[in-house]
Amino acid sequence: MTYVQKFYMADTHFGHEAIIGLCNRPFNSIREMDDFLVDAWNSIVRPTDIIYHLGDFSFGGPAHAKAIFRRLNGRKILVLGNHDVDRDGNTLQHLKDLAWDQEPTHALMTTDGGERIFLSHYAHRVWPASNRGSVHFYGHSHGKLDAIGMSRDVGVDLSDVAFTPRTFQHLKASLPALTTFATA
Repeated sequence: MTYVQKFYMADTHFGHEAIIGLCNRPFNSIREMDDFLVDAWNSIVRPTDIIYHLGDFSFGGPAHAKAIFRRLNGRKILVLGNHDVDRDGNTLQHLKDLAWDQEPTHALMTTDGGERIFLSHYAHRVWPASNRGSVHFYGHSHGKLDAIGMSRDVGVDLSDVAFTPRTFQHLKASLPALTTFATA
């Protein structure tokens, strides 16, 4: 029996040349960035593991997204980001056509080690069960938004994520000291 691990990350922006400068990523080209991200991903994610990608998977067009997707290990679940949808909020067809483990969605509640986790590309001030100890992982802000309560950015640009999918325990270790929100 193989033990399945769960991993979390956001904002890979595969194929997005401008993100290198916008987020001061330490790469000289898209190819270098994409290869580094794929190698980091595959160094810890096994084919049977589950990886939650919290949006902005790619920005390089349909063929590029498909080629990258095929190189990545794991059972991939996409929580949609702003670069994954059209102007009406619908999943881009070329992303919809990829072999995700489940249909891409705008938000998702899951569990890991018995703890509830709300997943969204966007940070929320409150989220389902936030007053009962649930955790919230998000992306989009590229480390420019302070975490509050039991929430945090899991984007690849954060120093403790370091362009690598991370486990719940790894990410939970750096949550702010405040553990729950008071109820009114």
